[in-house]
This record gives sequence, structure tokens and C-alpha cells, in this order.
Amino acid sequence: MPLIARLFWILLLACLSPLALGERLRLVTDDWPPYVYQHNGQPHGLDYEVAKQVFARLGVEVEVQFLPWKRCLAMAEQGLADGILDIFQTEARQPYLVYGAEPMSEVEFVLFQASARPHAVDQLQDLAGLTVGTSPGYTYGASFNQAAYFTREAAPTHEANFGKLLLGRVDLAITDRRVGRYLLGHLGLQRQVQELPLVISRQTQYLGLVRKPGREALAVAFAEELRRFKQEPAYAAISNRYTGDIGNILNAVEQQESSTAR
Repeated sequence: MPLIARLFWILLLACLSPLALGERLRLVTDDWPPYVYQHNGQPHGLDYEVAKQVFARLGVEVEVQFLPWKRCLAMAEQGLADGILDIFQTEARQPYLVYGAEPMSEVEFVLFQASARPHAVDQLQDLAGLTVGTSPGYTYGASFNQAAYFTREAAPTHEANFGKLLLGRVDLAITDRRVGRYLLGHLGLQRQVQELPLVISRQTQYLGLVRKPGREALAVAFAEELRRFKQEPAYAAISNRYTGDIGNILNAVEQQESSTAR
């Protein structure tokens, strides 16, 4: 490593105190499989495993707590947590969150419909007069969030949105493509619910750290280490395990079940 780069990292790691001295970092998030989710009371998921590996390399211990998304946002804004795992960057969040430059992953929001009640939706305007199931506190892009010609109806969980879809209480549901596919496979709804090809928005999600002394330096260090980790075989192995076909994802869950069962 060049001398200048070595000196930079020495100075940066010094700025991480007291976190670098063993303080535990408390992160909040909601169930967002396959990126981050709970299974048998333990955190799992692509972005959780990656974040855990990166923090371990920085000598920082992390604890992840799962809460409803709106509560996660409120806790971060009030300084009651140290950060949020998998959050979009918005102007409204800039006053209380600092982000590293390297994203955890990319989200692609699409629509899902009940196979028994199909809708012809090729563009956003085709949602006119329909009701779309959403999640509280989520942002799907300005065009979707601000449109006045269709109704947005929030449900407490992604599973609840699919349940309302099957019961005909909403016409469509919106979520990330990978999240939707994971849930359809997990719930056995592949034949009852269809994914539509229209992409509502693409957004990158990050680790957001609450603005406190030393957090900007930690965000920079995390982003740099994350960028390096993404070039390694270990990252590819984690990514393939969670974002391969749905069968691979569910097999991973079954393996976790068998390894933790007594």
C-alpha cells in the first residue's frame, strides 16, 4: 500500500473513536427479504451479511433491530438509533443521516397483480382509477408518490399487501422485484400473483448513519471497505446465495432452519 494511502487510513481509523474502541453500533431496519430479514429470531440477508463483514473488518460490532419502517425513520431522526440499514437517500433525510458513497444494493420497484384480476398497465398513467397497495414510509419515486389519478393504500407488511391483493381489496401491489419474488416463493403464491414488467423506479439503498461525532469518518471508511469487499469472491458467494433464482433463496432458508433446529 502506498505511504500516502497508509497514512490516510491511519488518520481515518483514529477518527472512528470511540467506535473503533469497541462501542456497539445499533442499526434498525425492517424485514426486506432477501436484503435483510429475520429468521428464527436472527438477522439474515444479502445486505445484512455484507454489512456485518465490512464492519468486522473495521473493528466495529453491530446489533440489528427489526421494527416497522416508519418507526425506524423516527428513531433515526430522533437519534435513538445509530443508523438504518438499507435506506434511500432523500433531501428530507440529509439533516439527520450521513451516507457512504458506495451503495449496498439496487432496488427495482415493480407492480404485482392477482392472476385472476389482470390489468393492462404499460405506463404509470394506466393506473388511473386503481388502488395500489404500498408500505408506510416507503418512497417509490416522485412520479408515483405524487400522482393524483390513482389511490395508494398502505398495509403494515408486504405479506399483508399480497393478502389484500388476493382478496381484491387492492388492484395492484408495489414492491421491489427481488422482495416480491422472494415472498411469492416463500408464500407459495407464484401461480396466484403475477409480476408486471413496468419498472416504476430504480433506486440505490445505502447504510445511513445518524449524524454524530465520528460518523462521517465511519461512513467513508465503511464505503471504502464495502467497495473492496465487492471485488472479492466472498461477496460473490453471498450475493449468489441470496439473489440467485428463488429456489436457491428458499434452499438457503431451509438450510438455516435445519442448522438452528434442535
